[in-house]
Amino acid sequence: QVQLVESGGGLVQSGGSLRRSCAASGMIISSYSMGWYRQAPGQLRELVSFITADGTANYVDSVKGRFTISRDNAKNAVYLQMNSLKPADTAVYYCNADLLTSYYWGNGTLVTVSS
Repeated sequence: QVQLVESGGGLVQSGGSLRRSCAASGMIISSYSMGWYRQAPGQLRELVSFITADGTANYVDSVKGRFTISRDNAKNAVYLQMNSLKPADTAVYYCNADLLTSYYWGNGTLVTVSS
């Protein structure tokens, strides 16, 4: 059974940094696309970044140059380094695994950026 356990997140001031981690079990992350989504209050969940099986990273325009997605195959974990955070980045962030025939989600963690 696939499980995604997230850590990191919390409260940070505008301009600060946070790192989100997602440890996977029941799957091999290097074989699939892994991503990070976020959902702000009253908004739809949106894709923030994903990394493909071959290691190609992709980002939504609003986080390009500020966020970095990475993967540690030995730890079977994916990370999201978030720098230069803005209040608009405030949201619940979710780890996602795309296993082609099904999606799996982490529990999500609130990231709050104060102005």
